[in-house]
Order: sequence, then structure tokens, then C-alpha cells
Amino acid sequence: MNLSFDIVEKSANALHLDILGGFHPDPDDPELAGFGTLLLLGPLEPAFWDHFRTQKEYLDGTPNPVDRWSSHVVTALAAALGGHPFFPFTGPPYMPFYQWALRTERCHSSPVNLLVHDRAGLFVSFRGALALRQRLDLPTAPPSPCGVCTDRPCTMACPVDAFASGLYDVDACRNVMREDDPTNCLSRGCAVRRACPAAQGYGRLEAQSSYHMRIFLENDP
Repeated sequence: MNLSFDIVEKSANALHLDILGGFHPDPDDPELAGFGTLLLLGPLEPAFWDHFRTQKEYLDGTPNPVDRWSSHVVTALAAALGGHPFFPFTGPPYMPFYQWALRTERCHSSPVNLLVHDRAGLFVSFRGALALRQRLDLPTAPPSPCGVCTDRPCTMACPVDAFASGLYDVDACRNVMREDDPTNCLSRGCAVRRACPAAQGYGRLEAQSSYHMRIFLENDP
């Protein structure tokens, strides 16, 4: 199949997915041997959430609807393009999505150690990855948005400084949402992610962010 980046992007967009970056694997990459290009896929905002709420995985009441939808759609896309799908939620072994994201040069480590994307900011999330045999020409990656962000609002937005140590204090995050949730993280999405200037123009709906925060809270072991 004669593929180009534009063809793959249009195919992904038709499924409400966006290409958030890509890279050319090294010959010795253990998970990617034989592939010429890896593309990371995320929700195509801002219409993704309204579309997803009409899908059977959301409507059937079965657990993990977002992951099940992602598995179904990304697998179908890979089959149509002669590629192979990877997912961040299947394992062990789990695929190194954080490291893959950094290799695209469109994602960077932010001041709070969460990934930040040139367009999605701290709202960046991955629904899967598409590995292709072909070596596609990839767009030039823009610089990190953190490079021009002098105020660093992400470092001051969390009411319990859950990222202050350089590691994510999951218990502190969950506890403040259970108690008084002063910055409305549960109903509007993580205050740190919302504070990111790059994220504010991304079009991520608060209902989508709230859904993921509720699932995060419900899954407290």
C-alpha cells in the first residue's frame, strides 16, 4: 500500500483520532523491529467526546468503554493500512508510551513531569499507536510550549501540591477531590492540566475531563 502521512492522518481523522506525533524506530527497537514509522494517536478535539458518547462501547454499560472503543477503532485502522496497533492500557508488558512520546519531539517533560504536547498542552493523551512498515515523511516538530511559558502556572495550580516532589502524589490528589475539591478538579478536570496555556486552546471539553477524573477516583484501590 502506497501511504503518506496525509493519507494516514485523513484516515485517522475520519475515526475521530488525531496524530499527536511520530518517529522512525531504530533497527534495534525491541518492540518495533521491522517497522519504519510509529504514529501516536489521541482524541481529535473538540468533537471527540460528543462522538464517543454515541458509540456502543459508551452506551452498553460495560466497564472500560474508552479503552474498548480505542482497541476496536485503532485495530481496525491498523488493519486497513497494513499496520500494527499498540495500546497504553494492555500489559504486562506495557508499551513505553511515555518514552515513545518524547521521541516524537512533539511531547516534552513539563515542569510537573507530566507530558506536555505542542498543541494539546498538558491535556495530551494517547488512545493507541499505529506502527507501519513504511518510513513516512513526518512534519517538523514545533518547539516545546514550555520554552515560552515564563509563569509556569502548572506548578502552582494544584491545591495539594501533588506534583511538588517531582512524583505524582496520587493519594493527596484523590483525598482533596473526596473532601472539598477547591479547584473543581472532579467536575472540570485536573486544575494543573487546565492551567497549562497550551492546553487552554485545545478544545478539550470539561465533561470529558470530568469523566476521566471520576473513573480515576472510583478506581481507588
